[in-house]
Amino acid sequence: MSQITTHVLDTSLGRPVAGVPVTLEIQAGNGAWTELSRGATDADGRLRHLLAEGTLKPATYRLTFETKEYFRAQHKGGFYPHVSVVFEVRDAAEHFHVPLLLSPYGYSTYRGS
Repeated sequence: MSQITTHVLDTSLGRPVAGVPVTLEIQAGNGAWTELSRGATDADGRLRHLLAEGTLKPATYRLTFETKEYFRAQHKGGFYPHVSVVFEVRDAAEHFHVPLLLSPYGYSTYRGS
């Protein structure tokens, strides 16, 4: 399993969200972002393979969730076409699980386990 994982839950429906494209990026010292990987959530709303084991390093990372197509498929007018979550890794030996709790007009996130 990757040292960075995520999952997406639609809190308005109380179920996982499958098929959401997710991009993982790292921030360079000059502030520029470099893509490390991309994938999509599985049937359980999870993305378990974002980063090869052992490649995590202390840095600032960004997960971007492309939510527009999900809301369109649900016939909902979602307010956020994408959600970006920026977080800092200080200890590269740890695991970082960053869930997204999503509804058409709001979202939240936290560091999970």
